[in-house]
Amino acid sequence: MSTSQSPICPKFVSVEGADIHSRSKPDGFRFSLVSYNILAQAYVKSSFFPHSPSPCLKWKSRSKAMLTVLKNLEADFLCLQELDEYDSFYKQNIETRGCSSIYIQRSGQKRDGCGIFYNNNCADLILEDRIEYNDLVNLVEDESCVSGDKPADTCITGSEVKNDEPKNGTSSKTSREDRGDPNDPLVRLKRDCVGIMAAFKLKDSYHSIVIVANTHLYWDPEWADVKLAQAKYLLSRLSKFKSLVSEKFECTPSVVVAGDFNSTPGDKVYQYLVSGNASLGSTECLEEVPVPLCSVHDHTRGGEPPFTNCTPGFTDTIDYIFFSPDDRIKPDDVEAGSGRRHTSSRVVTASARRQREEQLRFMADAQRAHAAEEERVGGQDVAGDVEMEGDDSIPPPSSDTIPVPRDEGSRRTIFFYRRIVFW
Repeated sequence: MSTSQSPICPKFVSVEGADIHSRSKPDGFRFSLVSYNILAQAYVKSSFFPHSPSPCLKWKSRSKAMLTVLKNLEADFLCLQELDEYDSFYKQNIETRGCSSIYIQRSGQKRDGCGIFYNNNCADLILEDRIEYNDLVNLVEDESCVSGDKPADTCITGSEVKNDEPKNGTSSKTSREDRGDPNDPLVRLKRDCVGIMAAFKLKDSYHSIVIVANTHLYWDPEWADVKLAQAKYLLSRLSKFKSLVSEKFECTPSVVVAGDFNSTPGDKVYQYLVSGNASLGSTECLEEVPVPLCSVHDHTRGGEPPFTNCTPGFTDTIDYIFFSPDDRIKPDDVEAGSGRRHTSSRVVTASARRQREEQLRFMADAQRAHAAEEERVGGQDVAGDVEMEGDDSIPPPSSDTIPVPRDEGSRRTIFFYRRIVFW
């Protein structure tokens, strides 16, 4: 008789070469940062994850497995996207390990959001701010009012824009949204996406200050203009926040930006984010960026990883950790992780090509197991504990975090995270 086993925790595997010498630098203060889209339980449904057996999708199993994985990452900063059940589960369980956290829930009726957990022994929170990309709607209305081109029945003044909460909306907005015209920018830009950023004072001898931002941009590849607008708004807000921190604490803070950007290397969003990097001579600068950024992986490895998202419907790189180059912060060790659980309870690590082949094979095994279970229950849709509501902002077939398995036998799947160590 088979018995259920605890999930194998991923093993960090350095993707650096032997030419990186700063790991042994004695005068640097090292801290680690992980970016992880953990897949909100609100978006779990077996029809969206046919490659994952239904027991893996249940909240009771997923929550315990995910908590084990997150704790064993032992990150100083943990940037999570699609974070739901924050107050009821994650906050209390992770903070028992000597961490504190900040969180922003998505606008509207969405259940998930972005959170940053930080090690109290590593850093103190000194300032925070939240980003709601629905504010772009107000900016469009404000600009239209200034130009005299009214997009709505009523022109909103600057003071009204400041006090108006996008999630509540106005009657004119509501009527437009009811029509749902995607060509209307006031409808198109309201995607309920969010981000969060905070300034931390590191507990090093210099009391260095670092800004950590975490975000999740809109998913639809057909709406690249929306994602680009969100990316520009992110850097605009980040620049203002950096200036505020500089003035208030009389410092020049370092900047790290992590998240699920739903954008592949080379597309307009990615190009914009890194266009302020002078070392990328071949990059076409779309416009001057308020905060120059470098991709950690590209900076240390000369390119992005083959993928951070691996599902039957979509495999590519869409998650990144960026940093603003300066003399105070440098990536020391960048690591990518994947884990699997099966009967022998071991973690497999391999080259990117071999890893991808194994992962796809594992998913095929899980898909066959799921098909067998569906046949056993009469072809019914065996959904997770929480049904997914209608939500056009999450791509069902290509979430970048696959549920962590907790069942026995050959049912197995994979998950991804990004980890970086700075000094």
